[in-house]
Amino acid sequence: MTATAAATAEIAARAEQVWKAYGSGETEVVALRGVSTHFERGRFTAIMGPSGSGKSTLMHCLAGLDTVSKGAVWIGDTQVTGLSDRKLTKLRRDQVGFVFQQFNLLPTLSAEENILLPLSIAGRKVDRAWFDTVVDTVGLRDRLHHRPSELSGGQQQRVACARAFASRPDVVFADEPTGNLDSRSGSEVLHFLRNSVREFDQTVVMVTHDPVAASYADRIIFLADGQIVDEMLDPTPEDVLDRLKRLDIGAEVEPSERPGAV
Repeated sequence: MTATAAATAEIAARAEQVWKAYGSGETEVVALRGVSTHFERGRFTAIMGPSGSGKSTLMHCLAGLDTVSKGAVWIGDTQVTGLSDRKLTKLRRDQVGFVFQQFNLLPTLSAEENILLPLSIAGRKVDRAWFDTVVDTVGLRDRLHHRPSELSGGQQQRVACARAFASRPDVVFADEPTGNLDSRSGSEVLHFLRNSVREFDQTVVMVTHDPVAASYADRIIFLADGQIVDEMLDPTPEDVLDRLKRLDIGAEVEPSERPGAV
């Protein structure tokens, strides 16, 4: 795939021959080994693999949260690799949304204030029609004035999802977004992510270890030892489990992977 604007017209994010290594010499750990892939606009993609496969590292490199050792990444037709800190901050603020396993809400702000925080920081005007659509979709209309401590875990994660979508970013990256939730709350969050793709033409890239969570996606990329080893379209939980067994990379519960974790 070339780096022309035409080639990226329908691509929200992509990686070309991305390598990522930590340390040097005998202590060097290679997290990604020449990964090339792309994520189409208006699609929900899951990234799966065992602990140490490089899936969160790939997501953090794509999102501009970590640098690559070799290769390049793009958000739309903007090459992230090599951007100055100022331009990188602007890109993450204006074009990328984030949802993490830890909700990362400010405890002194209400749900509404947390949702609108990125727009406030950017000095951008709130699109009230879009805000209302997002809030109603995640079912938070009657919780907007509550602080995080007054919300359940599922409600807090839905606030985090609404915050990620409030600016209508080019792509939303979600790192184990249901990892701290019970099955019902997790299902609510996953339904919102899927509906945001189908109804609002948003783009979501989600890292998960959970076959059920991955089955909400349109496409799954499987990583092992820092390389893409398989892909799957229109998955079911049973298909995912079967594929994981055949690939012998397992489906396991793993801790949240920090930027830099491999």
